[in-house]
Amino acid sequence: MDVIADQKTKLGEAAAAFVSSPRKMLIDGDWVEAASGKTFATIDPATNREIVQVAEGDAADVDKAARAARRAFEEGEWPRMRPCARERLLLRLADLIEANAEELAELEALDQGKPVMFARHADVAMAIDFVRYMAGWATKIEGSTIDVSMPMVPDAEFHAYTTREPVGVVGQIIPWNFPLLMAVWKLAPALAAGCTVILKPAEQTPLTALRLGELVMEAGFPKGVVNIVPGYGHTAGAAIVDHPEVDKIAFTGSTEVGKIIGANAMKTMKRVSLELGGKSPAIVMADADLDMAVQGAAQAIMFNTGQVCTAGSRLFVERKIFDKVTEGVAEVIKAMQLGPGLDPATQLGPVVSKEQQARIGGYLQAGFEAGAKALCGGKVIEGEGCFVEPTIFVDVKPDMQVVREEIFGPVVVAQPIDDVNDIAAMANDTIYGLAASVWSNDLRFVHRLVPRLKAGTVWVNCHNLVDPALPFGGYKQSGIGREMGAAVFHEYTETKSVCMMV
Repeated sequence: MDVIADQKTKLGEAAAAFVSSPRKMLIDGDWVEAASGKTFATIDPATNREIVQVAEGDAADVDKAARAARRAFEEGEWPRMRPCARERLLLRLADLIEANAEELAELEALDQGKPVMFARHADVAMAIDFVRYMAGWATKIEGSTIDVSMPMVPDAEFHAYTTREPVGVVGQIIPWNFPLLMAVWKLAPALAAGCTVILKPAEQTPLTALRLGELVMEAGFPKGVVNIVPGYGHTAGAAIVDHPEVDKIAFTGSTEVGKIIGANAMKTMKRVSLELGGKSPAIVMADADLDMAVQGAAQAIMFNTGQVCTAGSRLFVERKIFDKVTEGVAEVIKAMQLGPGLDPATQLGPVVSKEQQARIGGYLQAGFEAGAKALCGGKVIEGEGCFVEPTIFVDVKPDMQVVREEIFGPVVVAQPIDDVNDIAAMANDTIYGLAASVWSNDLRFVHRLVPRLKAGTVWVNCHNLVDPALPFGGYKQSGIGREMGAAVFHEYTETKSVCMMV
């Protein structure tokens, strides 16, 4: 590719001002340096150039944040605040995100690499809607009354009920693929429930989380309710998981890291929710609208350059239309314009880092060595940026590494379906169970197939669409618990039973 100019020169005034000086961390309502004085560089993946230095948190900073979050949870305004007041604060935050949408979209495109158009119309727009949806739940968390039977005291009468109470101080660790959206997915329900939070953004993409922290304070949240500590997983992240003042961990990221976090959290019996990896099937049947299915299958894997936990990375197509569909997908993705996120013409941005680019390159090589054939793409693009050619592999076998493991990049493996009775088994042949899509106009077939798919979300004639009201999470090694919808409040509340003899 041609050498890409410094993208900071393309930023609007607000985003340019934000990256013009080193960024601090938010602890107890103040923006502070790391206790160690350390900083790290956040990098533009389109150019591999430094954007700005960011305070590097570690155990000392996490300890300070945890103690602040505990004070805020136990004392001061927050525990006495009525649900409607929490709702108003969240609605105010949503308004501020909306008012600063262009700045946030530019920062996201610069820091993560995604096209600014996608950041503006997907990431930021969805973040606004999500915060508003969760704000409404602050006034709707409720318990129930229960008519109990006590055979030990048959003549007594009882009044029994349950309440839902905030779980306490929550440590939230988010990934680099949707930095702003993942931040609000974690923060909004925790705050609506009455919890306090320590948020650790991914070290690759801390900028929009830090800008969100400024908006949180501008909205009027009490100090210590939201603390944002950027840093590395093995230092700041591990310290959050281990800290005795943290009552619950909410993590989104790889299954490998999620297992470590889950095991360590159990040492102190912290509540845990884990939204982890996927190897999601996209199943195309011969009766489908093939033009729609081809475009849909291409977007299912190429959205956000394949860096999506629900990416349709395994494509299953009925044998009689296999060549037509796979060649069609190849044509679609070959036509996608690669480029830097702040270029309005870009349809496919870089992957997030040189490390991720090299990781994907290793998978591409493994695919070729195992006998796979690339209909298009098949290599990383040399140069300063972190670009990878969009790739579709055919002639793959179920035991190949590229079929079994989550690549988290613009790579899809396509396999033919010879017997419709084998579809569920083929789709379920993975350790993951996050999502799946079915492309068919035969609703009788669809309704029979959906219950057999071991996936937390099944899309029909669409893929990668989410709504705040729909629970999101996975089966098997794709995680524990659910994000979004009413279900998320099971993750941020404890149920208390009360029994009164009257």
